[in-house]
Amino acid sequence: MPLTPLTDGAEAVDRARAAAARVTDPEMPMLTLVDLGVLRDVTVEDDHVVATITPTYSGCPAMATMRDDLQRELQDAGFPDAEIRVSLTPAWSSDWITEEGRAALAGAGISPPGQAPRRQGPVALTLMPTRRAIVCTLCGSDDVALTSEFGPTACKAMYQCRTCLEPFEHVKEI
Repeated sequence: MPLTPLTDGAEAVDRARAAAARVTDPEMPMLTLVDLGVLRDVTVEDDHVVATITPTYSGCPAMATMRDDLQRELQDAGFPDAEIRVSLTPAWSSDWITEEGRAALAGAGISPPGQAPRRQGPVALTLMPTRRAIVCTLCGSDDVALTSEFGPTACKAMYQCRTCLEPFEHVKEI
């Protein structure tokens, strides 16, 4: 049902948040937008729902699908005039992934990110791979080798375990 001035705003926000919480990441469907930390806020403004999302990367190709899926889920929940806003500030950080999200990644065989680097001032340009402290998602060994800085998506790197020889993906710390 569309929001009207007579609709309880708190109830509407709760329903809209519940609907938004069902939307999954199209590239990592084991994560919801909440788990990924992409869903920033759900509010009611001028009698319509406004959901705010932040991309994991400024050129993330999944953003349009996330936005469309979120719009559709809110419409299906009775919010036909829902507005989806994309906020670039503050920039998304892999630290925003919830503990549930990290567990879901590990359960799917994807190495979750460690703590994002803390930076002051400009980011130094380096052409060398980023050093990460990670373990194999299958056997737990820390004897792993980077095989590609870019995996199936820009937000993941590819590794291979030197112990069990299995390849696996790692969500990059940013």
